Amino acid sequence: PCSALRGGGMDLFRGCRSSQAPVDPTLMPVQFVRNAQTAHPTGDPNFEVKQCIGHSGITEAESDPFLMCDEFGPMPSRNEAYGDDSDKGFDVGWHPHCGMEILSYMIAGKGRHADSMGNRETFDSPGFQWISVGSGIEHAEGGGTPKGEIGHGFQIWLRMPIANMGDDPRYGTVTPTEIPQVTLEGGLVRVIAGPLNGLVGPAQFAVTVQMLDVELEPGAEWSYTCPDNMDNAMFYAFKGSAMLNGSSPLKAQQIARFDTSAGPRTTLLTVGSGGYRGLVFTGKMTKEKILQHGPFVCSSRAQLDGMFSKYQSGKFPPKRVPWNYRDASQRPMPDA
Repeated sequence: PCSALRGGGMDLFRGCRSSQAPVDPTLMPVQFVRNAQTAHPTGDPNFEVKQCIGHSGITEAESDPFLMCDEFGPMPSRNEAYGDDSDKGFDVGWHPHCGMEILSYMIAGKGRHADSMGNRETFDSPGFQWISVGSGIEHAEGGGTPKGEIGHGFQIWLRMPIANMGDDPRYGTVTPTEIPQVTLEGGLVRVIAGPLNGLVGPAQFAVTVQMLDVELEPGAEWSYTCPDNMDNAMFYAFKGSAMLNGSSPLKAQQIARFDTSAGPRTTLLTVGSGGYRGLVFTGKMTKEKILQHGPFVCSSRAQLDGMFSKYQSGKFPPKRVPWNYRDASQRPMPDA
């Protein structure tokens, strides 16, 4: 079994392998299963997330090209909802990013976003907004779910290739009807990014990834094959439970990493009695040395220091709209 440790005021964990059943040599081996840990990314003790990738989850070297995955909720909204015409009510206020990719995926409630490119949008669930940050953005998030309604979602950060860190930022919002779906016997897969069964997810990142939302009924089986051009594969369960390859249990708020170097690239997921829903994080590792400090990801200390200098002097982000994007009333009206 997994062993949970406490020490130094924070939760630590060990990876675990199941040895209670023989390993099938024809299937992609499970390298480890780990528990997501509680984190407070904004510093507010009242806002906590379950982090399966990042500082308290799978390490940077193990998760490449993914940097972080925070699951927030499910929980009822405590505040009134605001729309695109308001500067009020953002759960996470204006803050910067550079040198990374971002996916904000809502599976319950309503997403809300404003940024330095002039975008202000709300979107229904399941839906998402993706940002290829490049040279930098400022944005504010949340506050779109009406008071008392359930909000549940994920904030996911990805690496950018160093060669793309200076690119102009790109952005997109994807509604529920725009997410491609693959129907399975006993479930479905929403294709967020990358290919699956001839479909391609609409999130557009500079790194090579496949991101899937897999929803299965009790007792269902799903055979997953890691794409040939990718070399890191992970499953994060957030509802129910499953057995991987007939020998490795995966429960809610646990993440499994596979060994893609051993030959077989297919795994078999068998769903438990409570059903299963989880995310697939698969990608091609960049294996580049990067330096991360909070929301800034850079290729060197000199670049990081320069980015902080630009931010503190008001020269960040370098690419932005000419009006005050923090003031909704300054946004130009669309042409009739």
